[in-house]
Amino acid sequence: SHVIECIDQLSPQMDLRVLCGPTGSAKTRVLQALGEAGAQVLDLEACADHKGSVLGNVPGVPQPSQKAFETRVATVLKALDLGRPVYVEAESRKIGRIALPTALLTALRAGSCIKIVASPEARLDYLLRDYAYLGTDGEALATTLGLLHGLQSNETLARWQGWARGGDLAALFAELMALHYDPLYSRSQHGDFVRWKTAREVEAPTLTETALPELAQRILALDATG
Repeated sequence: SHVIECIDQLSPQMDLRVLCGPTGSAKTRVLQALGEAGAQVLDLEACADHKGSVLGNVPGVPQPSQKAFETRVATVLKALDLGRPVYVEAESRKIGRIALPTALLTALRAGSCIKIVASPEARLDYLLRDYAYLGTDGEALATTLGLLHGLQSNETLARWQGWARGGDLAALFAELMALHYDPLYSRSQHGDFVRWKTAREVEAPTLTETALPELAQRILALDATG
């Protein structure tokens, strides 16, 4: 109860900057780069040990209990300087099997949005690096894709599972973006975030590891320039 009370009290007081962008926009890595640059960050996926999508399980790392997740979040919140902005990644209500506390979710959806704008090609390149480990067990990946049954046609799922088993991650991720993640993103962002229409945009021509620190600096500069 103490942990929940802490989250309930501190969540509305945060001056949130919410990183938005479709799957593959490197939001988590940008968030980490912001932290490395000295910004305050709240990394909810790190607290949840999950990447926040159907393919988001971290190999060999089980998710914490709901209580353990909330304790991690409360620990971060208590250490924040509430007079400074806090950067956070846009999330849905659940990260894997972990549910965001209502007060935190409400604050997240009311935050100032910063949209990372990257081409499908740059995003695919990033995904192939970030999820390369999925290619080591094609059968396990095919099984995970089966969780999308009912959201995609049987024909589409069969094609994706075939690519998974054959290790063709480029073809798989390209269609996952086009047919699943991008439509889902378009629906959720417009409906979930109160300040979506006033989102500030940051162009990201590439999402390579060397480009991310510079992208973080441009995001930090948005507040300086208004």
